[in-house]
Amino acid sequence: FLFIHAGIFLLIHPFSSLCFVNLVNMGAKIFLVVLFLSALLIPLASSSNDGFVRIGLKKMKFDQNNRLAACLESKEGDLMRPSIRKYNFRGKLGDSEDTDIVALKNYMDAQYFGEIGVGTPPQKFTVIFDTGSSNLWVPSSKCYFSVPCFFHAKYKSSLSSTYKKNARDNSSIWHTGESAAIQYGSGAISGFFSEDNVKVGDLVVTDQEFIEATREPSVTFLVAKFDGILGLGFQEISVGNAVPVWYNMVKQGLIKEPVFSFWLNRNTEEEQGGEIVFGGVDPNHFKGEITYVPVTRKGYWQFDMGDVLIDGKATGYCKSGCSAIADSGTSLLAGPTTVITMINQAIGASGVASQQCKAVIQQYGQTIMDLLLAEAHPKKVCSQVGVCTFDGTHGVSMGIESVVNEKAGRSAGPHDGMCSACEMAVIWMENQLRQNQTQDRILDYMNKLCERLPSPMGESAVDCGKLSSMPTVSFTIGGKVFDLSPNEYILKVGEGDKAQCISGFIGLDIPPPRGPLWILGDIFMGRYHTVFDYGKLRVGFAEAA
Repeated sequence: FLFIHAGIFLLIHPFSSLCFVNLVNMGAKIFLVVLFLSALLIPLASSSNDGFVRIGLKKMKFDQNNRLAACLESKEGDLMRPSIRKYNFRGKLGDSEDTDIVALKNYMDAQYFGEIGVGTPPQKFTVIFDTGSSNLWVPSSKCYFSVPCFFHAKYKSSLSSTYKKNARDNSSIWHTGESAAIQYGSGAISGFFSEDNVKVGDLVVTDQEFIEATREPSVTFLVAKFDGILGLGFQEISVGNAVPVWYNMVKQGLIKEPVFSFWLNRNTEEEQGGEIVFGGVDPNHFKGEITYVPVTRKGYWQFDMGDVLIDGKATGYCKSGCSAIADSGTSLLAGPTTVITMINQAIGASGVASQQCKAVIQQYGQTIMDLLLAEAHPKKVCSQVGVCTFDGTHGVSMGIESVVNEKAGRSAGPHDGMCSACEMAVIWMENQLRQNQTQDRILDYMNKLCERLPSPMGESAVDCGKLSSMPTVSFTIGGKVFDLSPNEYILKVGEGDKAQCISGFIGLDIPPPRGPLWILGDIFMGRYHTVFDYGKLRVGFAEAA
């Protein structure tokens, strides 16, 4: 594993120096974390007297390890600010105006998972129910050479009495015979198409086409808390034009109405993470009236959106209209950088890397300089000031220790990034001291360098103690204003005095005609119960109960 891990570094180099140092310092942390991934809680699925099929969801915390894995995925440290890549819906690179948002997705921040069964008898898999993609895939028992497959449940066709080999032609770029591949923003999977029964709750979809993944080269899937993905988008974006599970539920007459709805429980004190209801809408999941807007473009659940407001004041950016998609496969809210910058400025957000760097300079700058002037070994300086530990060759984040002691109530905190920032500061200071700069000038220069540090994943941090003074951010949909409070749009990483608070807003610039586009993820869908009406081609929102 360590050999492969080192190989990954070679593949992804170069990227931002903070991101790279962070990876080196936290490499052991990934290995420790994956040992715990098999201990997933099993969600409940049931069918009730109202005719609905209910799938219980479990919520996983947004954590430092997810952020690290996302950092590993980005060659430039920019995963959370993805570049726009043009695809047509068959996946061929080209000049089509269709932007394949599946290729921009990052599943590492997804929090809600449910269970399905594939085959007869059912083989259980934990999946993301993702409205932003359309294929079903699970790891295959024929996945021999990808490390992620060894940490997840695998489908064994030989154990299923209803398995059917899927014979496909050579017309698509995605497959030759039976092969298939999907490129996501957070990694790629490849494999081949198969057919079998898929159990969702108490209903069984027969002869469902799905992908057996035989290659999961991405670090994303190594540390992921899910086995596979069940897409709930439209067939227009299905790789290989495979019929989505949802379509077959409707076609085979398994549900009461061609409608499904998400209720995501944002109360962290409760065990139940939420529920997805197939066949209708549970009135106990929302309050007031449902505001519906028509689907404007099939593929994703895309609709028109009006202006965005900060503390009740219009930003004006979407006054002529923007597009949006409701995406259960991400926790974040992504939108045009222009507006995201306005929001982050209003909530006092600053780059995670810059904030950690400045904290190191403020707390340890003079001490680091004194040690260097006293000719201390540069590689040992950060361990001497207590920010890192020294493993004999370089500083190692003290946060690694907290993974081992996680059950004792301690969790990883900001020391992970501060260790990296300290090591960079040492290098900067050495350079300045060689130039015989004054101490005051050096410290001033350090702070200026900190301000220019990009955040490796496009994240912005806020002061956890100032949530009560942050503004409400609102979205206009169907002529109605939908508010989000700071407690709803801020993600908390870690616990207690080591907790970090991250803005749930990230920049994503998609040009016309597909954009400007907003992606409303679990942050929005948690506050507002979301209804996906396939029969009437509309999306609905109401305040969650």
